[in-house]
Amino acid sequence: MNLYEQLADDIENLIRKGVYRPGDRVPSVRQASQQHRISITTVIRAYVLLESRGLLESRPQSGYFVSLRVAEGDRHADELRPTRPIAVSASVDVSRLVLSTLRSIAIDDAIPLGSPYPDPELFPFDKLNRYAAAVGRNKALWGVTNALPPGSPELLRQIARRYLENGMAIDPHEIIVTVGATEAINLCLQAVAKPGDVVAVESPTFYAMLHAIERAGMKAIEVATNPEYGIDIDELAAIIREQPIAACMAMPNFQNPLGFKMPDERKRALVELLSGADVPLIENGVYNELYYGESHPSTLKSYDKKGMVLHCASFSKSLTSAYRIGWALPGRYRDQVEKLKFLNTLATPVIPQLAIAEFLERDGYEHHLRRVRKQYAQQANLMRAMVMRFFPAGTRISSPAGGYVLWVELPSKVDSMRLYQLALERRITIGPGYMFSVSDSYRNFIRLNYSSPWSSEIEQAVITVGKLATACAR
Repeated sequence: MNLYEQLADDIENLIRKGVYRPGDRVPSVRQASQQHRISITTVIRAYVLLESRGLLESRPQSGYFVSLRVAEGDRHADELRPTRPIAVSASVDVSRLVLSTLRSIAIDDAIPLGSPYPDPELFPFDKLNRYAAAVGRNKALWGVTNALPPGSPELLRQIARRYLENGMAIDPHEIIVTVGATEAINLCLQAVAKPGDVVAVESPTFYAMLHAIERAGMKAIEVATNPEYGIDIDELAAIIREQPIAACMAMPNFQNPLGFKMPDERKRALVELLSGADVPLIENGVYNELYYGESHPSTLKSYDKKGMVLHCASFSKSLTSAYRIGWALPGRYRDQVEKLKFLNTLATPVIPQLAIAEFLERDGYEHHLRRVRKQYAQQANLMRAMVMRFFPAGTRISSPAGGYVLWVELPSKVDSMRLYQLALERRITIGPGYMFSVSDSYRNFIRLNYSSPWSSEIEQAVITVGKLATACAR
């Protein structure tokens, strides 16, 4: 099949499933060319083909729109409910350290260099809250049945549209809305592994991964991870040959804390390795929208041919952390994840779902993201420059390709927990390296958050931490 035919079929499939409805505008020719990494000519041929099928119509100076003549028999968003009923039946320990660290961020006037969260000032709270208030006045939505899995049909539709705009066509029926990406990760892990199983993780890794393993009574095995190209695939292959691995967990784009973007060829190789070994791969994609480059990064899910990748994401890092709305694309494990969602939390609140869906439909999500990405990229450069200037000799730092955290390796004499305590006494928080591993491999590492708008307070806090680190290195 030619590229233009494949693109046309993907868009037609989403029209038939109600992701794009009559009158909706599809991405412009230029946008589609960039998103799918194909030529403008290919896109035009695809759109002309869709016109010939009676699915698209062109409007001068406006672009291409889904035809108003699309057959009424096609599936629309209000039918994105599950077609099958929900089946209902009658040694990691970093959590204490993480909880203590997160609580310390709540200290009055503390500078949140150790926060895992994006600065909320960049989020459109006023607009979201207005949509939430309008939705909340609809008494028909007050019952819990509107919040049952897989989630609000309108939100499912918007999520599926967003993936297509970023170059990946997905089936909206695969999506399961969750309470943030954390729940998505926990549900996916429970679906593929059992207590006592061994799960491979990146090293260092985001501590939410370790929490999920700890909560499920499983064991983590760490795999060396390069700060530029990601998990060591050869080492992972050797581990798989030596012992049974129930699952692998990875964050291929703008990994927390390293910040790298895994090259496409390595993403493909990782998926092929694990698929060949029948090892499920849980992908954490919460930072995917926060890239600094020209185009959206590819996902592990996009290379999955066997349904072995369970992709997790959320709006918490890109739109609002207050609403706690995430989702999973669990592949062949979709039914298990939906059942576990129902058994664990029953439902996801519907008002936040619909408020976000309205924002995505009406208020320029991409414009919002461009502003956020630009600011984070500028602040990353400022933070890197300040650390290199004021931290002790021998300090090494990451080069984030997206997100909002910097990984800092300090001289070997520096203990990050000691530095954490000294900084906290001065009302500054940092993320000690102990949180990102089941061992003490990162005792002289810290993670710094640069999502807050740069200010004299932030600058002075970085200088202070640098002076403290210099003293500890002596």
